[in-house]
Amino acid sequence: QVQLVESGGGSVQAGGSLRLSCAASAYTYSSYCMGWFRQAPGKEREGVAVRDSDGSTRYADSVKGRFTISSDNGQNTLYLQMNSLKPEDTGMYYCAADWAARCSLLRLYLYDAWGQGTQVTVSS
Repeated sequence: QVQLVESGGGSVQAGGSLRLSCAASAYTYSSYCMGWFRQAPGKEREGVAVRDSDGSTRYADSVKGRFTISSDNGQNTLYLQMNSLKPEDTGMYYCAADWAARCSLLRLYLYDAWGQGTQVTVSS
């Protein structure tokens, strides 16, 4: 099973930027689609951005134009560049992998592996 480890979280003021990384086991990207998810205190985990195995990407409406999901296949690393951060972006951010060509932003139960998460805190 693929192993995932997130990093890059931290505290930032509104309008700032952070870049999250998710290090994955070898030979991940040819077999999995992957995504970023977040969970705010007292709320359900939600999809933020996904990257299909063919490189296609999709974003939650709340982050479109501000966040960018990308990967470095040579390093088996998934990234989430987050710009123009808002206090409502605060939460624990997780990466996940699904043994499928196309990922879902909504059906979190489909994912086969999850990282432990990295905390993002945005202050106003």
